[in-house]
Amino acid sequence: MEREQIVHRGPEILGGPPVFVGTRLPVDSLVQHLKHGKRLEEFLGDLPSVRREQAEAFVDLAETELLREDR
Repeated sequence: MEREQIVHRGPEILGGPPVFVGTRLPVDSLVQHLKHGKRLEEFLGDLPSVRREQAEAFVDLAETELLREDR
C-alpha cells in the first residue's frame, strides 16, 4: 500500500496533523492505543473508519521510517 493511501495531512483537516486517508482520525490515535497496551483489533473495533490494511500499513511505514533514520 502506498503512503498516499495510508496517511495524509493538510491544514484544512484538524489543523494539520497526519490522519488516515478517508477519515479525520489522527494516526496518533493508533499510536496511543498501542502504547497503552491495546491490540490492533481493539483499535479497529473502537474506530471502524480505519481499514485494517491502512492500520497495518501505517505500522509498517513507521517502522521503515525509523529504520531509515538509524542509518
